[in-house]
Amino acid sequence: MQKERLYGKTFNEIKEVVASMGLPKFTAQQISDWLYKKDVNSIAEMSNLSKATRQLLEERFEIGLYPPISVSTSTDGTKKYLYSIGPGKYVEAAFIPEETRNTLCISSQVGCKMACTFCMTGHQKFHGQLSVNEILNQLRSLPEFREVSNIVYMGMGEPMDNLQEVLKSLEILTADYALAWSPKRINVSTIGVLPEVEEFIQKSKAHLAISLHSPFDDERQQLMPMQKAFPIKQVLNILRKYDWSSQRRLSFEYIVFDGLNHSERHVKELARILNGLKFRINLIRFHQIPDSPLKSSDADHILLFQQQLKNKGIITTIRASRGQDIDAACGLLSTKKLLSE
Repeated sequence: MQKERLYGKTFNEIKEVVASMGLPKFTAQQISDWLYKKDVNSIAEMSNLSKATRQLLEERFEIGLYPPISVSTSTDGTKKYLYSIGPGKYVEAAFIPEETRNTLCISSQVGCKMACTFCMTGHQKFHGQLSVNEILNQLRSLPEFREVSNIVYMGMGEPMDNLQEVLKSLEILTADYALAWSPKRINVSTIGVLPEVEEFIQKSKAHLAISLHSPFDDERQQLMPMQKAFPIKQVLNILRKYDWSSQRRLSFEYIVFDGLNHSERHVKELARILNGLKFRINLIRFHQIPDSPLKSSDADHILLFQQQLKNKGIITTIRASRGQDIDAACGLLSTKKLLSE
């Protein structure tokens, strides 16, 4: 019988485990501390639990941590880790070291249903949801676990399409009983799945990034077929209902494609549809994927586009491309190992 994994359980779930086994209530706090404060790798290490209690737990449970099966290292220091999620299923996470922070880009699904035309994960299609254990294991089993300062849910998959597991993972990352991170250290990216994006806003304090890429419905639908199901105008209507103060950042991700989405009319339309929101735009270089007619705009055009947006009073940054030589840059995560089997 396969054992249930403890790592990734919320405090309420741990209390349910303790109650179901007839253990004293305080055992839940002890287990939680061992999992999230003391970083144990086995139940046997939980030394303030009686031997009988540990034996009972080991009959049904395991910690459930497992290391990556491979790592690729970029010339710029970025590392891409490959994790096995059962037979024939894999996900990738990217560790991105910088001078002032170390960011981990994690995945929330095996593949993705959204089929964005510029994304290798979308071309891989959907192969399954990640559990909260499998989401958090990408951090906890990372060799650089204690060096990570920021997390972005921008790897494989659409976080809002696996919202309940994502919300549990965010609770464990930020709750005082667990890892106690500030929500300001976490950014979750989405194309704007409805109504889940509103539930996320209500139940989490993490930053939110919306994949935009064009202010025009027809262009956005060509790039992102799910625009038809989740129109950006409806997403913006929801965003306007909430306060985006300095405590919580709203950003729009915008990949710049050559000759497609960075003209003066795009600048004007972006300023129009985003008017009234407090936000920033992150411009991203397109990283070429096989069999795609899309091309990356050159640096000069991206800089010009940035300046035009700034002239409209829009805070606009250009995201540095990291790990491109190991297919770890934005849009390139795809688990080629899975595709080759």
